[in-house]
Amino acid sequence: MAGYKGYGGGFGGGNQMQQLMKQAQKMQEQMAKAQEELEEAELEGTSGGGMVKVTVNGKKAVQGIVIDPKVVDPDDVEMLEDLIIAALNDAYSKAEKLYEEKMGAFGGAGGLF
Repeated sequence: MAGYKGYGGGFGGGNQMQQLMKQAQKMQEQMAKAQEELEEAELEGTSGGGMVKVTVNGKKAVQGIVIDPKVVDPDDVEMLEDLIIAALNDAYSKAEKLYEEKMGAFGGAGGLF
């Protein structure tokens, strides 16, 4: 076995593996930071000309709802429900866009770590 250099000698083994591990760790750290930014983000969706406002984070968790008392009509609850749904959809759309901006760079790796 003259010339045998040990495990992975001919393939750059240890050094290449170490580089891959560093890259994976860096990607994990970047993903964790992006996830944290998504949780801390506040995105506002509105409807009815701003009469209903919904705040969500970047992961689409509702943080708050503000309803202008002028749109509260006991005889037309359905309109208020529609305004809330529209504001939620607006906020969710913004959250989805932010999610794609933050996590799109990771492609399918999002579920790996």
